[in-house]
Amino acid sequence: MWKRIALILVLVFSISFSNPDVAAAAGLKSFVDTADGYQFLYPNGWLQVKVTDGPDVVFHDLIEVSENVSVVISPVPQGKSLTELGTPTEVGYKLGKAALAPEGSGRSAELVNVAQKETDGKTYYFLEYEVQLPNREKRHNIASVAVSRGKLFTFNASVPERRWKKLQRMIDEVVSSFTVY
Repeated sequence: MWKRIALILVLVFSISFSNPDVAAAAGLKSFVDTADGYQFLYPNGWLQVKVTDGPDVVFHDLIEVSENVSVVISPVPQGKSLTELGTPTEVGYKLGKAALAPEGSGRSAELVNVAQKETDGKTYYFLEYEVQLPNREKRHNIASVAVSRGKLFTFNASVPERRWKKLQRMIDEVVSSFTVY
């Protein structure tokens, strides 16, 4: 009996180590856009969605399709740096009003947390919002914002509030993985 258990364990480990996709089945996958110069991790089991006239890229959960991540690329006025655009709080309020809850949308977005980090000479702002949709559904949005090569990159992750506590750790890891180059 012990030999059988040992054999099964050896098989499981050898398959896991020889096939990284199996080993990463419960983890995160990498997305790299070399043309625009950014990369991030996204949850295994999420699918890329083709979009026109909007974000550069969108991924959503296969089962809970309203759970998603996206990247929006915008021009930066007069080649300014992120810090020249404002503090994390100032940029967060502008982003909330312009993208998450524009006037007339029926949505509201409350900026609840901000942070700033420096990585490889780039400044990133992390912005956390509680969003209410017109149908009263509540969502949680986390964004990472950076400027590179005269463009503003906004990486946004959005999940229903009812799932936020369960997904918070993973979403924080995904948003923190976003880098521009």
